[in-house]
Amino acid sequence: MPTDIAGLTQLGSRADLPASPEAAVLERVPAPRAPSPYLVRFTAPEFTSLCPMTGQPDFAHIVFDYVPGDWLVESKSLKLFLHGFRNHGAFHEDCTLLIATRLVALLDPVWLRIGAYWYPRGGIPIDVFWQTGTPPEGLWLPDQGVPPYRGRG
Repeated sequence: MPTDIAGLTQLGSRADLPASPEAAVLERVPAPRAPSPYLVRFTAPEFTSLCPMTGQPDFAHIVFDYVPGDWLVESKSLKLFLHGFRNHGAFHEDCTLLIATRLVALLDPVWLRIGAYWYPRGGIPIDVFWQTGTPPEGLWLPDQGVPPYRGRG
């Protein structure tokens, strides 16, 4: 089944990194098997942003899972969006929820969850979890595979 990529502005061409997450262009493509419930997982094990107080880098391992409705996120635009956080100063919770809410607004998924496993700041790791609601019945939902903090890596 061919995929409709009409209107995509970044796939297949050079695209500069966005200056911020707000400046990033997230794009979507039609889901090939809607409305069949299946899980899509993206993992960003080297996510970075900046502490809004000190300007020092913060690091996280972010996993998000979603059940598509009519749309899939285009992966190159997702990568560029996540890179837009590199010079973005925000607390862990704000970064995590900004990612989740932008994806929900773009995709209108059946279900989405995000797990953001932040590396320690001041000796304390901060993990942030959010989801849109209850996962669909019968959905195979694997563990996100990120162990509790013990020197993650």
